Amino acid sequence: MQTVLSQMLEKYKINNIDDEKNALKEVIQEVALCGLSRAGFFKDAAFYGGTALRIFYGLDRFSEDLDFSLMAPNPDFNLQKYFSVLEKEINSLGLHFTVEEKEKSADSNVKSAFLKGNTKEHILTFYNDVEDLKNINPREVIKIKFEVDTNPPAHATFENKYRLLPYPYQVKMYDLPSLFAGKIHAVICRAWGNRVKGRDLYDYVFYLAKEAPVNLPHLKARLVDSGFIENDFDLTRESLIDILNKRFAEIDFEQAKLDVIPFIKDKSSLDLWSVEFFSDITKGIRI
Repeated sequence: MQTVLSQMLEKYKINNIDDEKNALKEVIQEVALCGLSRAGFFKDAAFYGGTALRIFYGLDRFSEDLDFSLMAPNPDFNLQKYFSVLEKEINSLGLHFTVEEKEKSADSNVKSAFLKGNTKEHILTFYNDVEDLKNINPREVIKIKFEVDTNPPAHATFENKYRLLPYPYQVKMYDLPSLFAGKIHAVICRAWGNRVKGRDLYDYVFYLAKEAPVNLPHLKARLVDSGFIENDFDLTRESLIDILNKRFAEIDFEQAKLDVIPFIKDKSSLDLWSVEFFSDITKGIRI
């Protein structure tokens, strides 16, 4: 079955060892999606976030994690029941990965787990002509985090998407307006601290370029859940634009660029980033 994975890797333009690592991570993400699908995971959960946008809508940046949300709240959701099937699916393709749940130190609605496999072993399997293989620490691991929100905000809408490799499979995911609502929520509410997450801004531009409308009821539910607005707040297109413009005025765009540069190929796409740029393109937001 290595030929299937080799076929999946062929679409990547490889220039260095980092490209090889990222390509392998992205393929493993898709293998994990296939395994979760075949385990019945998407009867209860939906895919969203940056990796969902990359795989199904062509976002041109690397995204590290797999983000999922239950379609209805369930505090007793058992993530572990999918681990054995997921491991079996992944290892049946000649990969050697284990799955382990991340222990939470505090009560949380998010359940997390990691897929882990040895980096050098898998690079050798698919890129046996790597010149700087000696620079990879033998203990280095490929680590793919996946998280499930067990208490999702209301009013998301969903769609089915399909992939053919490594096997034909179906994924339940947030539709584009709900995905965009989630990203706008991140732009507004993510606690960036001293490091602005430029990836949120990069994705925001992508959605606007796609002319994606915003699922406003879902965005409002997210903002209420975060305590950013009260339930009686009148969230309209105009009030949303005002909120976003106030947020853009707070951002250090040079820091934001530094965050996203390792995840993209075309650095020149960031040259225009400024308060004026983001305020102007936000005029085109659709509800």
